[in-house]
Amino acid sequence: MRRRSPRRLLGVLATVAAAFTLFAPAATAGAAEAPAPVRAAAVQPLSTSTPVVFVHGYTGSASNWVTAMSVFRLNGWSSSNLFAYEYNSYGDNVTNAQGLAAFVNGVKSRTGASKVALVNHSMGGLVSQYYLKVLGGHTSVSHLASIAGANHGTTAAGACLIYTTCRQMYPGSSFIAQITAGDETPGDTRYATWYSACDGVILPYTSTRLSGATNHSVLCQNHIGFLADTSVLGDIARFIAS
Repeated sequence: MRRRSPRRLLGVLATVAAAFTLFAPAATAGAAEAPAPVRAAAVQPLSTSTPVVFVHGYTGSASNWVTAMSVFRLNGWSSSNLFAYEYNSYGDNVTNAQGLAAFVNGVKSRTGASKVALVNHSMGGLVSQYYLKVLGGHTSVSHLASIAGANHGTTAAGACLIYTTCRQMYPGSSFIAQITAGDETPGDTRYATWYSACDGVILPYTSTRLSGATNHSVLCQNHIGFLADTSVLGDIARFIAS
């Protein structure tokens, strides 16, 4: 069977989301499944000293987080406390999670913090969940915010199954089974997710939700548009600061 190029495979995935505007207007958050902690932030002192590590999705990079970092700075974070972890989208998410563990340890050493907050997007949800649950990373993470995370897999990964990461991302994989068995939100880490029925890439869109997390349904935002959604990103900043 002829091997398709990564560029062509990415195009297949992107086609799923192409029916939606690349950067839709800021979404209006729908009712969360549990009282959102960000609502209480307005009457509580906020802490913006926690270092934040951003974890991109499949074929992503640190550049995905330019808007997010700007929003976090506007909410009081110093640039010196904002970090983006990059990994191999075509490799193995076990290796990627091990790399995240080393990266977080480096951030803790550099900043002197005992814990960091993680913000992930798409396949970054798998990398983060493996780190927290299987590698014990929850002891080093105060908050986990998953934006359109492929936390229970996505059938869109069927377009790139020649890669280990995509096979791991497909619903029902042994990788998915490992990170979802038992407690999906281990430790004292505070977990929250943001997802939308208009996502178009995370299929089913409810895959993002985590049992034990505060799960926020966002009114019609597409998969890539989340990365520029300043309303959602602001809510995440306040969630981490609360």
